[in-house]
Amino acid sequence: MAWFNFKSKKALSNQSIRQGVALVADYDPSGRISEEYRTLRTNISFSKAGGAIKSIVVTSGSASEGKSTVAANLAVTFAVQGLKTILVDLDMRRPTVNATFGIQNTGGLVKILTEQSEDLESLLPIYSKSTNIENLTVLTSGPTPPNPSELLGSERMKQLLTILSRDYDRIILDTPPVLTVTDAQIVASHADATIMVVAYGQADKAAVADAKELLQKVNANIIGVVMNRMPEQNGSGYYYGGYYK
Repeated sequence: MAWFNFKSKKALSNQSIRQGVALVADYDPSGRISEEYRTLRTNISFSKAGGAIKSIVVTSGSASEGKSTVAANLAVTFAVQGLKTILVDLDMRRPTVNATFGIQNTGGLVKILTEQSEDLESLLPIYSKSTNIENLTVLTSGPTPPNPSELLGSERMKQLLTILSRDYDRIILDTPPVLTVTDAQIVASHADATIMVVAYGQADKAAVADAKELLQKVNANIIGVVMNRMPEQNGSGYYYGGYYK
């Protein structure tokens, strides 16, 4: 089980960009945290009557609340279940997926959205990358563009989501924090579901409420909240797990 001491927002954010996030669901599948992710997976699977949720936005109100950790581990958990899963890094300003999986961030989503070719289906296999986890593919963000919000709101992005929904059982969309930029709102308006990650002892109640309101304004389907970094029972540290409700 991976335990981490609580750090400042800036230090934690920079570390995840340089080193990626801990894939606890992969290297400690029998641990307590992995069990929490399986519970999250189960609750998502039963949260929609009449059909499965495929595209899932994972976001937070503010930076460094652990949404990329939750997104990556949730993707692993779905893949381990045998579902064909893709993790897409939509945080073009502060990406983490490339570092987490040891992939160069030279291609990725930005290349797909800006290529002159109109054939998105031919570009996806080129820029998406398989991982050493069976059933899990990742799509890194690519080089930082001058206009991330415009790209995510483009017709090509909508077309890409349609293609991914056809080709994959689960699409996990790691987006920037809601209160930082409009990116999460844009994507959440087209996704099947949205999950908010809230860091225990760090998130501001008013900020969480503001983020929820912004998502509701674009008719995002908020299906639950993950309370991240709950304190260990003996109070000695924090863990990257989650409680879903």
